[in-house]
Amino acid sequence: MVKYLALISFFLMATFAKATDLKSSPLVIGDSISFQSKILKEKRTLNVYLPESYHREPKRNYPVIFLLDGSLSEDFIHIAGVLQFGSFSWINMLPESILVGIENIDRKRDYTFPSKIALDQKEFPSSGGSKEFIDFLDKEVQPIIASNFRTKEKSTLIGQSLGGLVATEILLKHTDLFDNYIIISPSLWWSGESLLTSIPEDCCEDKQIYIGVGKEGEVMERLARTLYNKLDNKKSNTKIHFGYFEQLDHGDTLHLAVYDAFGKLFSDKAPKN
Repeated sequence: MVKYLALISFFLMATFAKATDLKSSPLVIGDSISFQSKILKEKRTLNVYLPESYHREPKRNYPVIFLLDGSLSEDFIHIAGVLQFGSFSWINMLPESILVGIENIDRKRDYTFPSKIALDQKEFPSSGGSKEFIDFLDKEVQPIIASNFRTKEKSTLIGQSLGGLVATEILLKHTDLFDNYIIISPSLWWSGESLLTSIPEDCCEDKQIYIGVGKEGEVMERLARTLYNKLDNKKSNTKIHFGYFEQLDHGDTLHLAVYDAFGKLFSDKAPKN
């Protein structure tokens, strides 16, 4: 009996020793770049996901997808997962791409243009800074990415909710800042729906646009459809798609909508096996 107890003690001690020999290391899915923005006068952070082949193929350049609400606690990790999955060779939904998540400091400030609606001003006291934020994207974010990574000229912007509002503003007023636009559940109610009344006649030439919305109430659904219809009626060389997700709401539409958008916008650009 004593011998058996001694053997049991030995095996328990050996097992414990093995467990204590375990080593851990950080699980890294990308890089974070911080810099002082001269335009916004504050420190800003970009999270960057690089495709699996990036370091293995040093002469290859990649398209870039810019993601609003792109911090680790927001949408960066799960959208990076959709991008990685969609670009697997056996899925082949879209070409391997660089993802740039733009972390927030004050999204209510950055994603809204000035509103004359008293309730907007009351509920969003810091609002009205989209002009400076768009300058920040144009003159700081895009040049930083272009100068530090191997990029192609073609780029995509993803925005949801208030991010969808500013993405729509960029599409309508600064169209050439990006080539493709994925606009999900846009908060077009802002400023009395005024953004929908100012769509230029020559808007959106040679762009690819995806607009998606879930079961989010009459206002959100109507405005998303109105944006789609106004752009689609222009009959230009723009390719525009609409997705409605009746099983999802404002909180969870983004993930499935981005997956759908990748397939509709980029499947013809994925490498042929």
